[in-house]
Amino acid sequence: MDKLMDNPWFIKMLALLLAVLLYTSVLNSDDKATSINIPGETSTATIEEVPVKAYYDIDNLVVTGIPETVEVTIKGPMPHVQSAKTLRNFEVFVDLTDAEIGNKKVKFEIRDLSDKVKATINPESVSVSIQEKVTKEFKVEAEFNTSMIEEGYAAGQATVEPNKVKITGAKNVVDQITYVKATIDNKDSINQTITQEAQVQVLDKELNKLAVLIEPETVKVTIPIKATNKTVPINVVEKGTTPDGIMIDSINLDIREAIITGTEEVLKETDNVRVEVDLSKITENTTLELPVIIPNGITKVNPQTVKATVTIKKQEEEKTVSGIPINIRGLDEPYDAVVNDPVNRTISLVINGPSGTVTGLSPEDFRIFIDLSGLAEGSHDVNIQVEGPPDVTWKPDKSSAKITISRDNV
Repeated sequence: MDKLMDNPWFIKMLALLLAVLLYTSVLNSDDKATSINIPGETSTATIEEVPVKAYYDIDNLVVTGIPETVEVTIKGPMPHVQSAKTLRNFEVFVDLTDAEIGNKKVKFEIRDLSDKVKATINPESVSVSIQEKVTKEFKVEAEFNTSMIEEGYAAGQATVEPNKVKITGAKNVVDQITYVKATIDNKDSINQTITQEAQVQVLDKELNKLAVLIEPETVKVTIPIKATNKTVPINVVEKGTTPDGIMIDSINLDIREAIITGTEEVLKETDNVRVEVDLSKITENTTLELPVIIPNGITKVNPQTVKATVTIKKQEEEKTVSGIPINIRGLDEPYDAVVNDPVNRTISLVINGPSGTVTGLSPEDFRIFIDLSGLAEGSHDVNIQVEGPPDVTWKPDKSSAKITISRDNV
């Protein structure tokens, strides 16, 4: 045995046998969760979302169609595969440095990857469009939803600052530009001028957003807001004629002004609104609720109705009633009285009152008298007194009578 241990070949064979046994033991062990990398063993790994870089004349060309990332599968010795997967110290790119304007299919390339590792790129190639880069200046149009304007107000011409932007992109894309807009989107209703920042949008004729560079990307949009209402007087317009004997003394409104809404042009031409009173239906003092009438073009009025108080007076007429006899009252017996003036013992009255009443009056409707109660014999001036209808006034042609009282000798 000692001789075998002294033999170098025996020692080598024993060491090899122990190594094989150890390797087999490790592979078959259920208690171990990891494996041992054996130099020269091949491994495969898939790396997702690997960035793609494009090389071309960025000052004069625009390239579209290149994806932002690709998937790379690598195969090779395990240490190299694990290192590349962990560090990602390689680059996937497309080389378009000598490409001409137009459409072409190009293959993805990879570099800075160990030559011991092989790589497969998915997709292997891509169709790209190479176009001339152009820059043009476009006017920006402001856009907003008119429904956000509060009722009674209107928007004027919106302004944009700056009102032009520079747009850079592929020539065929820039040629598709139809609209360059800055849109204001305000959730709250507005009733005064506003200025807001707005993103510039570049659209084709079908309102598709175009992939271009915009300078500046935002602009200031100002929307001037003006009131579209106006305060005007409410005029009273009389229609028809009053019944006989009725005259209008006054018509008073509880509200004398109204707020009207309409376009700026219509408001300039409108100085008032009106209510109409039908006089033919007025026979007494009354209060009417009347609609406020607006001219064409006015869309709203406040208030819509008002109350009109109508006060009437009956039509006056003057008439003279003559030959009304003077009666004597209060003369004690045995006295007698003689009316010396007026000699015919009658007077005339000038009557004023409603025409329908005055017309039919006659002497019989009045009682003219003098009161001689308590007077002694002799001559006296006595006030003439008149009694008549309650709804008229009168004025006698004489206010007093001259009389003589004497004792009756019979």
